[in-house]
Amino acid sequence: MTAELTHLEALLAEQDEPQLSPDEYKAVFRGHPAGVAVVALEHGDRLVGFTATSVISVSAAPPLLAFSLASTSSSWPAVSTARTLTVSFLADHQDDVSARFATSGIDRFADGGWSRLPTGEPVIDGALSWVRGRVVQRTPVGDSYLVSLRALASSVGAAPGAPRGAAASPLVYHDRTYHRIGDHSAL
Repeated sequence: MTAELTHLEALLAEQDEPQLSPDEYKAVFRGHPAGVAVVALEHGDRLVGFTATSVISVSAAPPLLAFSLASTSSSWPAVSTARTLTVSFLADHQDDVSARFATSGIDRFADGGWSRLPTGEPVIDGALSWVRGRVVQRTPVGDSYLVSLRALASSVGAAPGAPRGAAASPLVYHDRTYHRIGDHSAL
């Protein structure tokens, strides 16, 4: 028996082991709070954007971040060919923005509340921060893709559109509900 065949048999055996059902898996992550962001880009002559709670910091040197996107997402064709895009980290007053960018079948940019960077990519007005990134890798993982970005530019601090005088906090999604964090929730 060759080493190649033994490796293949081991991989097949791992696929046959018991695993969580999709509902069990989703239940686990409903209990895990996540920050909310909008990923946005220009694709041809149209803008594409979607809500993401899967954004992660990967490395500070070099500055890398990543997010996951289902291969069945209507945004995947645009992301699959994008060179650059933006990730806007939403503030706690932007739950309506998150809901809009999570809604299928609508023009998510029609109601405004966004601006273009000099490089052309859209960012969400009033976001706590944003990062403009160059796509460095699209890794197929299960029925999704892990999209890795090299951070090229950023802005930290509420952009135009944030409530005046209010110290905004991040928008957090937990158990299918939006939350805000702040001094009241510090341990």
